[in-house]
Amino acid sequence: MVISFQQHIVQEQNHLLGSSVELQWLLSGIILASKLIQSQVRRAGLVDILGALENTNVQGEIQQKLDVYANETLITCFRQRASVGVIASEENEHPILLRRGSSDAQYAIIFDPLDGSSNIDVAVTIGTTFSIFCRPENADADDPLQWVLQPGSKQVAAGYVIYGSSTVLVYSVGNGVHGFTLDPSIGTYILTHENIRMPEQGGYYSINESYVAKFPGHYVEYINKLKSGALGKSYSSRFIGSMVADFHRTLLRGGIFLYPATGDFPEGRLRLLYEANPIAFLAEQAGGAATNGERRILDIEPTHLHQRSSFVVGGKFEMEEFERCAREAREKDDILTNQKRSRVEYTG
Repeated sequence: MVISFQQHIVQEQNHLLGSSVELQWLLSGIILASKLIQSQVRRAGLVDILGALENTNVQGEIQQKLDVYANETLITCFRQRASVGVIASEENEHPILLRRGSSDAQYAIIFDPLDGSSNIDVAVTIGTTFSIFCRPENADADDPLQWVLQPGSKQVAAGYVIYGSSTVLVYSVGNGVHGFTLDPSIGTYILTHENIRMPEQGGYYSINESYVAKFPGHYVEYINKLKSGALGKSYSSRFIGSMVADFHRTLLRGGIFLYPATGDFPEGRLRLLYEANPIAFLAEQAGGAATNGERRILDIEPTHLHQRSSFVVGGKFEMEEFERCAREAREKDDILTNQKRSRVEYTG
C-alpha cells in the first residue's frame, strides 16, 4: 500500500502533542519548501543559483546564493501557517516573532535551511534540518527566545530533508523515525523507510581526520580502536562533509559520526539548536544516542540562539564504546590532577 507523508501524519495523530491538523498543516510548510528547494538544487548550474554572495551570515560565513534562497523559501512557507508563532533560522541573527498575542500561534520552528552549503558548487549531497517546539507555558508573548531556548528533549517533532540522488524526508514526532522519498512524477513524498532502526553496530565512522592533531586525546584513541579492529571489526572511514548526509548513512547503515571540539572551536562547531538537537532526537528515536562528548545532547539547556556544541552520534554499541573512552580519559585526568595537587601541598 502506498502511503503519502500527509496520510502518515494523520495515522500518527495519537502520538502528537497538540492538534494533528495544526501540526500537519505546519509540516506541510516543510513539504512545500523542500520541493521548491530541491527544484533549484536540480537546476543548479543551469540557472544563476550557484556561487557565493558578497555578504556573510550571522555565523561569519560567506553566504551561498542557494543558502539565501532556501532560507527565504522556508520563512515564506512558515509565515503562512497560523500555528507558527516564532521562526528561528541559522542564517538570521534574531528569531522572527509572528502573530503577536495570537492564541492560535502555538509552535516555534527552528531550521538550518541548507546544511553542507560549502558542497553546493561541486554537486555533493546537502540538506535541510528542522526542529519544532511547543510554546512554553507562561511564555512571554513578546519574547521569542523563551520559545526557542528549550532543551532538545522538549521537541515535539524534528527531521531533515536530504537532496541527493533522490530527495528524502526523514522525521519523527516521538513515535519512531520514518523516511519518505519524493516521487517527482506525482510530486508527493511516499513512505519508503518505515520505523527506521539504527543498527546496534555498524561498520563505518565519519569524522574529518584532517584535524586529528587538534582533537582531544580520547577521540584519537577511539578512532584508532575503530580502525585497528579492537572493537571486533575494522571500521571504514566515510566523510562527506555535509552533516545531514553523513548522519543519513549512519542512521541507515550504523556506525558513528563525530565532530569534536578543537582549539579553534573550543565549544564545538555544530549549532545546538539547528543541527545537534534535531539529529539527536532522530537518533534516540531510532535506537541510537547522541552526546556532546560529556552529556546527552537533548539534556542541554541552551543559553543563546546560535550556541555551538561538540557532537557525537551513532549506534548503541559505538556510543557505549565512545562513552567508555571518554570516561576513562576523565578518570586519568582526575588522577593526574590529584597527583599534581598532592605534590604542591607536599612541597608547600
